[in-house]
Amino acid sequence: MVRLCSASETRAKILKEVGIEFIQCSGDFDEEALLEKYRRPESFVYHATKGKYDNCLQKFGLDLPLIVADTVVSVDGEILRKARNKEEAYRILRRQSGNRVTILTCTMYKSEKKEFVDLSATHYVFDEFEEEDLKEYLESEEWIGKAGACMVEGFCKKYIREVRGYESCARGLTIEKLLPFMDIKK
Repeated sequence: MVRLCSASETRAKILKEVGIEFIQCSGDFDEEALLEKYRRPESFVYHATKGKYDNCLQKFGLDLPLIVADTVVSVDGEILRKARNKEEAYRILRRQSGNRVTILTCTMYKSEKKEFVDLSATHYVFDEFEEEDLKEYLESEEWIGKAGACMVEGFCKKYIREVRGYESCARGLTIEKLLPFMDIKK
């Protein structure tokens, strides 16, 4: 059993898919405040994860191993955050349409015996999004709470021209890299 320190339904789903028992909770950390200091996507996602990790370690301790993660989407080095409204989601998605998109996930795992830190990137090249599909996706509100309003397992899937990396990274938890380091029983 582990403590997933994230409110993400997708991260919870990934753990369920691989048969890891967990309890889900989240800490209190304002990652938005980091945007001024860390403008490179790699730096931002690492420091956001580290801030969440430090908060959760202090809040929960290690009665259960901790898993903490954060994900950012970027195009040409620009960080595309979670959209606050439909108009912002549209602008963010138009930025990705027909472009090379990098999705970075930083994962931290800590138990009494082990500590694991990973920063992974998955690179996509998307075809142009069809306007009608984009409008339907925005109306569905599935983009809410998603980094860069992006769902490679959903809306974006049919527009993927090329991919390099793990889909799990793009979904928010690079499980293929994490599993070998976990010292828990399924």
